[in-house]
Amino acid sequence: MMKNNFKKLFATALATTLVLGLVGCGTTPSKDEPAKAEGDKAEVTVVKVGVVGEYNAQWDTINELLKDDNIQVELVKFSDYAAPNRALNDGEIDLDAFQHKAFLANDIEKKGYDIVAIGDTIIAPLSIYNNKDKVSSIDEIKDGDTIAIPSDLTNGGRALKLLEAAGLIECDPAKGYVPTKQDITKYNKNIEILEAESATLANILPDCAAAIINGGNAFTAGLDPNKDTIFTENVDPAVNEAVPQLINVIVSRTADKDNEVYNKIVDAYHTEEVKTTVNDQYKGAFICTWE
Repeated sequence: MMKNNFKKLFATALATTLVLGLVGCGTTPSKDEPAKAEGDKAEVTVVKVGVVGEYNAQWDTINELLKDDNIQVELVKFSDYAAPNRALNDGEIDLDAFQHKAFLANDIEKKGYDIVAIGDTIIAPLSIYNNKDKVSSIDEIKDGDTIAIPSDLTNGGRALKLLEAAGLIECDPAKGYVPTKQDITKYNKNIEILEAESATLANILPDCAAAIINGGNAFTAGLDPNKDTIFTENVDPAVNEAVPQLINVIVSRTADKDNEVYNKIVDAYHTEEVKTTVNDQYKGAFICTWE
């Protein structure tokens, strides 16, 4: 009886030893390959991108496209145009995407930022949004009416050129696409031009006959560029020579312009999937500018 029990115990111990030996051989990594626990995931690289406004559906699409690269865009939202470039230059965010090339160039010149455009995105045609209780067309704008425009140099100058294209004023042609109110040479209608920060223009509209609001702020305010405007900027470069400077861009610090991760974000933006999102979500408020 003891003999039989001893044989059973010996067989069990031998089997256990063989099993442990096989498991050990299967899980021991080679010296050239680090061990990875089952279920481990690659670390995700989070990139903070500064934006202004609520027109951000394209970034959801970009995050879907970047999943396989373990890159995730985290949006940092600002309430005005003055803040994102400062935050980028100071290292608080990694990229920003809210401005056109003319605005960027002016900010760099005035504030000395060491930042640079790394990819085109969209162009947002500038429009004159009318107070429907006061006017229903450009022809109804009359002497004494107030029209609000952006107060910053580049968008304000662009707005004045739009008023000129609409036949309301004339500007000194020597000032190019960034004239100021002092460069108005003639008022075809004796309008009052009120300058205000871009993000406030939709709120000011009820107190004016009209306001010139850029696409992003108009969308954020719930305005429809197809229904709520009486005049829109022509963005055909053959007609409007300023258009190349009005293209919005993704911006990085100059030292990071060749960063592989950031360039993958630009590449993801430049896809048909993003173009479809922009076209479907914004109904013409934004036009994709990459080929």
